[in-house]
Amino acid sequence: MKTVPVQKWFPQNERIKSIDLFAGIGGIRLGFDRAFGDDIDTVFVCEWDENAQKTYKANFNDAFAIAGDITQIDEKDVPEFDICLAGFPCQAFSLAGQRMGFEDNYKGMCRGTLFMDVARICEYHKPKVIFCENVKGLVIHDKGRTFKIICKTFEDLGYKVFFKVLNSKNFGVPQNRERIYVVAFRNDIAPEKFEFPEMTDDTKRLWDIREETPVPAKYYLSEVYLETLRQHKARHESKGNGFGYEIRDWSDVAGAIVCGGMGRERNLVIDKRQKNLTPTTHIKGKINKEGVRKMTPREWARLQGFPDSFVLPLADTHLYKQFGNSVTVNVIAAIAEKIKEVLDNVD
Repeated sequence: MKTVPVQKWFPQNERIKSIDLFAGIGGIRLGFDRAFGDDIDTVFVCEWDENAQKTYKANFNDAFAIAGDITQIDEKDVPEFDICLAGFPCQAFSLAGQRMGFEDNYKGMCRGTLFMDVARICEYHKPKVIFCENVKGLVIHDKGRTFKIICKTFEDLGYKVFFKVLNSKNFGVPQNRERIYVVAFRNDIAPEKFEFPEMTDDTKRLWDIREETPVPAKYYLSEVYLETLRQHKARHESKGNGFGYEIRDWSDVAGAIVCGGMGRERNLVIDKRQKNLTPTTHIKGKINKEGVRKMTPREWARLQGFPDSFVLPLADTHLYKQFGNSVTVNVIAAIAEKIKEVLDNVD
């Protein structure tokens, strides 16, 4: 890749401009907005999933349209920016998937190589900071070679790369979710060391995110389905496998809510507050009398650190997928605060 002259650092009183690539429903942006406050402006957003766009638009009042397929975007058409936010697709590297990495193909799109579009845009604009989030499996994918390629790409563009795996349960949400966070500073402003936040709050438990009032009957499992889950788990246990549903205690933390919105059965809870168990959706059999239910989309939103003011405009199926694919806002905000400290100290 060719190099271009770096931009001069912006005056201290000038608002920082950011772009939101693979924006999803805006979790990374929310974290940076929380840390930078009125000192940051989002000037460009790219997200190809139409349902994610709907949720994004319901929560952010931007004067510009959301761009779609990043591979079709000319880097010259992207406004100038200082910080690149890029939660590029995790499925290509996820431990829960096939881990195809740079060879991953989905609907004709190579999700692994979408990272190179981040590099292409940043090569042209030379932002001060590049921020990326991905699954923990990225670090070990292809015996570490994939991650080395990503780091080397940023280094060749003129950036100093820092990274760390952090767990959401240490940042004010009751979710056991490990993700890798990458912060790349342009060489002319890069610090010698960058200290990631260690922990802000590890005290939160599921009762802290529980719905305040009894949830509708539709979230409760039918007797037939619950029995199916039990038989399924028993079959796996007889073979020595650990796969199966799991009921979480309210005094515990949730397992990771995952890409695609799968795994709802791994985070079941017992809630006997709802007394009207008349089915409102088509189910087999009656609703179980043990109080076993799925968490609601709002509870998943809270597991990811989204505020209750965050609008949930779509059907549950889409919302579970979107929050499973999103980021933990609290972790992003904690890292963004550290990034802001570095930028505030630049002469």
